[in-house]
Amino acid sequence: MLISEAFAQTAGASASPLGNLTSFLPLVLMFVVLYFIMIRPQMKRQKETRNMLAALAKGDEVVTSGGLAGRISKVGETFVTVEIADNVEINVQKGAITTLLPKGTIKAL
Repeated sequence: MLISEAFAQTAGASASPLGNLTSFLPLVLMFVVLYFIMIRPQMKRQKETRNMLAALAKGDEVVTSGGLAGRISKVGETFVTVEIADNVEINVQKGAITTLLPKGTIKAL
């Protein structure tokens, strides 16, 4: 015949029991680096934002996600009333507040 028979070779014995572990080591290392570079800082930022939103009080000066700066005049469960000018108040969701400014930053109100 023109085609010769092919014989499967048996796999050689592993040199050490750590042979399989060292093949997965780069993958495990990538996940560890990913956790410390991306996931952990994001979780920390979310925790800080959650604590900032929970601590909002009347008189705090804030910036909304739309870029409006104002002073909080009323705090509700999910909404906050922000005074952006004299006698001009808007209701925004607590989640729309991005930054808590230091006291005295807004002087025009």
